[in-house]
Amino acid sequence: MTDIAGRTAFVTGGANGVGIGIVRNLLEAGAKVAIADIRQDAIDKALATLDNREVMGVQLNVMDRAGFAAAADEVEAKFGPVSLLFNNAGINLFQTIEDSSYDDWDWVLGVNLGGVINGVQTFAPRMKACVEAGEQVGGHITNTASMASFIAGGAPGIYNTAKFAVRGLSYSLRHSMYKYGVGVSVVHPGLVKSVIYASDDVRPDELKGAMKPVDPAAVERLAGIHEFGMEPDVIGARILEGVRENRTNIFTHPDHKDELRVLFDEILGDYRDYPADTGYGQRVAFEKIRHDNFKETRRKAREI
Repeated sequence: MTDIAGRTAFVTGGANGVGIGIVRNLLEAGAKVAIADIRQDAIDKALATLDNREVMGVQLNVMDRAGFAAAADEVEAKFGPVSLLFNNAGINLFQTIEDSSYDDWDWVLGVNLGGVINGVQTFAPRMKACVEAGEQVGGHITNTASMASFIAGGAPGIYNTAKFAVRGLSYSLRHSMYKYGVGVSVVHPGLVKSVIYASDDVRPDELKGAMKPVDPAAVERLAGIHEFGMEPDVIGARILEGVRENRTNIFTHPDHKDELRVLFDEILGDYRDYPADTGYGQRVAFEKIRHDNFKETRRKAREI
């Protein structure tokens, strides 16, 4: 179980949506929290509601690697080493792959996948070094994916691509960071009461060249749908529960369990019982070694 109290936490996309729900729950649990967000006005608004507790804001574009390092240095100078990382920032384009441009790909992957990569590459080596130097005990990295990391309709295509990748990144990272007592979880929210439908507001100018014109009517429809999303504080509480239990997957919404069961059955249904080919026996013997090692790695990662 990962203790929360007294630790320093860094939350990207922390000023609204799922992020502010994580922040409020972390503060209630006794953590020192850095809110990292691209919107300075949103940071200021969030800080004004948090009673001057051990919380600070840092403006950050998660696509900016140098900015990430500078933010990490600033936070650790004030609060000490970050041992709880929440790579949560995300944006969306509600469109299909064939209707997307290279600018769309660069933006959505840059934030939703690149932002997670940059957070991991900034903090995971620092966590490892602190643990090895005896400066901290363990920690936890939590990456926000989505139910879109399992359920891929035609849209939003690039978002699905990024979230599938975040899931794979998180699984792999979990199976290496356990050696330092650092757990890794990946979060799969469903519909959230957030402003992700207004992502175009923060799209960089240099990636607007081939963007589609914003459809105000579509944005208004999405805003209405998101009003029925789960409250961020509820999601934040469920995420911290998953962190404390060191779960691989944190499913905050009960809405999709039956759908996932059907999808998994469809995946298994695509297997065929082919006759053994040349080399089958040797291949299976090798795979058994890998299988047994992977099973043991998963056990160790669960038990930190």
